[in-house]
Amino acid sequence: MKQIVTSFVLALYAAAVSGQSIPFKSTPLTDTGDISAKMVDGINTFLLSETDRLYQERATQWKKDFSSAEAFRQSVSGQRLLLTNRLGISGERTTPRLEVLTGEGLQQLVVTTDGTSIYAVRWHVQEHLTAEGILIRPQGKVKAKVVMIPDADMLPELLGGLAQPGNPGFAAALMLSEAGVEVLIPALINRETDFSGNPSLNRKTAQPHREWVYRQAYTIGRHVIGYELQKIFAALDWFSTTPPANTPLGVAGYGEGGLLALYATALDERISSTLVSGYFSKRESLWKEPIYRNVFGLLKTFGDAELAAMAWPRKIIIEAAAGPEIVHNNRGATPGMLSGPLYEMVSEEYKRAETLIPAGKSHLQLVSNGTRQSAAIFTTSSLSAFAQPLAIDYRVTKPTSVKPIAWIDNKQRQERQVREMTTKVQLELAVCERTRNQEVWKRLNEGNDAQKAAVREELRTAFGNVLGRLAAPSVPFNARARKYDESEKWISYEIMLDVYSPDVFAWGILVVPKGISAGEKRPVIVCQHGLEGLPADVVTTDSTAKNYHYYKGYATRLAEKGYITFAPHNPYRGEDKFRVIQRKANPLGLTLFSVITAQHERIVEWLQQLSFVDPGQVAMYGLSYGGKTAMRVPALVKGYALSVCSADFNEWVRKVSTTDHTFGYVYTGEYDMPEWDLGHTFNYAEMAALIAPRPFMVERGHFDGVGTDEWVNYEYAKVRRYYNLLGLSESVTIEHFPGPHSINGKGSFDFLDKHLRFKK
Repeated sequence: MKQIVTSFVLALYAAAVSGQSIPFKSTPLTDTGDISAKMVDGINTFLLSETDRLYQERATQWKKDFSSAEAFRQSVSGQRLLLTNRLGISGERTTPRLEVLTGEGLQQLVVTTDGTSIYAVRWHVQEHLTAEGILIRPQGKVKAKVVMIPDADMLPELLGGLAQPGNPGFAAALMLSEAGVEVLIPALINRETDFSGNPSLNRKTAQPHREWVYRQAYTIGRHVIGYELQKIFAALDWFSTTPPANTPLGVAGYGEGGLLALYATALDERISSTLVSGYFSKRESLWKEPIYRNVFGLLKTFGDAELAAMAWPRKIIIEAAAGPEIVHNNRGATPGMLSGPLYEMVSEEYKRAETLIPAGKSHLQLVSNGTRQSAAIFTTSSLSAFAQPLAIDYRVTKPTSVKPIAWIDNKQRQERQVREMTTKVQLELAVCERTRNQEVWKRLNEGNDAQKAAVREELRTAFGNVLGRLAAPSVPFNARARKYDESEKWISYEIMLDVYSPDVFAWGILVVPKGISAGEKRPVIVCQHGLEGLPADVVTTDSTAKNYHYYKGYATRLAEKGYITFAPHNPYRGEDKFRVIQRKANPLGLTLFSVITAQHERIVEWLQQLSFVDPGQVAMYGLSYGGKTAMRVPALVKGYALSVCSADFNEWVRKVSTTDHTFGYVYTGEYDMPEWDLGHTFNYAEMAALIAPRPFMVERGHFDGVGTDEWVNYEYAKVRRYYNLLGLSESVTIEHFPGPHSINGKGSFDFLDKHLRFKK
């Protein structure tokens, strides 16, 4: 029997050399057309199905106790902590302090009408963060206090009656004040673009202000939503410390303000009554909305129904009003839109929220025209319902039309708020390295070798949670193959493998050197292309080919040295078509690299079972976006024996979040770059620590514009120190060469020869 098997293997190898057959188990690959586009489409379809699955399963994550308010508080405490973290709400707020704005060229900004005083104010939130808006104080006794939050593009003055476009809802705050309510109205970061950039660099972007802040903040675990919630909480702090004491507190919001009101009420039990107008709806299409609404992992646990349920037993009024109509499609901004919310969606989500509350205990109320959206906001019906838990006898009055005697410049106020929030983010960026030093490096360097290895495994799990891990592929490989090319030295095959069949698959080009002896097992080098690339770009030896100057045929050159190589396709191709993957993945607690990691797990597993492959010698070598892969994937997939990162290694967190350097990602169209809270968890040095003790190399061209040598060397020094402390100084290196953003293929080839211990 043994002789028959040996003869069969020899026959396969002979067939491979002659190009007559395929030397591994497979069926014919018959797919034609743009397989790259098919991959991207399939992943998008898969993520939509995952969104629907989580929607169906979300209720099983909750175990709410409605026996008492205290029991309920305890039962949702874990979800409140999770939501707090996901929104980037962090740090202590300052002692409550509010001041009336005065200054050069301004009178004290007070307008009085029928005894109601209106002030332009600023209140302190955190160090380096304040809020601005208007305060409306009634003449008589204050019966309740309300934070009323406009949409992002709505001036606070509209709700205060200082400017009315004809809709009575726009004077809602003034009408409440006439019923004895003290109202504080914050100015939100709006959707204009005037201050989205850095004047000192003479750089401006087309990103809405909210996106400008979002892009900087996301990678360091902060969010424009979180900062604005802190402003609301600080307003409640101030209300709580000013007389009269024990006054009921309410929050009302429209559009983006409705979003903030809903989140605020889910988290802050001081709020007795909430009015959400023009926002409440199903969130399963969150990926279509403006990116500054993106919250990592939100839909795993929370929809609007769950957020509303978290307010129990405090009252929430849902007003089915037409929300803002927004389309972001200008070049340089992330595509996104707001429309509706459609009444059907509001009603469906409201009914779902009702099912989360026991019969007879509902704290929810829907205000609508019955079958459609209301064109008006803050209608008499909604304000009356909102007023009841605040013990206010709200009556409809015709608000007095008022005009300010002197007022602030709204554009200057917006600039102050945008610049201040940008400064807040950049200061946090400067210090989040301290957290990594404490939570990663200190732990990695303590204890004996076994304890250090255990910590590394624990951190690997944590890194998987940061990027988002999908379940390991479990379907059969279902390998499909066809001959791709052949030379005197090698023969190549186009390969397709199932990952999560049928939508998610792996695809690439396997190059097998000729002359492999029967029973011989050789190392494999996985050669990963960069942004908008294809497997063919990595293997082509045609110097006139479009992308040859980046890759220089390095997969084929390595095969000519005797290595088996595999050039997989990663789905970062198709511009917005692939970036939508990140948009769909993030609300599920996933990223683009969640899928890529699963594809590579499948690739490595398949390669290791090939009879002519040394399963312990599978290496990764990637350029640019492939270099990003070479950092993230081997940190998680232990089947990779070593990793070479070319033209990407950097102070990654700083590059993504900085506004002070022109090569930062905030100035590009690559809105897929931010990954939630890498800043406090895993920069590139920390990722390399997870690759250790396996060999690791950086390939760096002096003229590569992705960063500076100083940044690269600063981050690499941490890696070098760690390997030295492990006694592995021979297992880590960096090669600088006088070249651009490209494969050099010299020191890296020597590194592969050394650590894969292979000579042809």
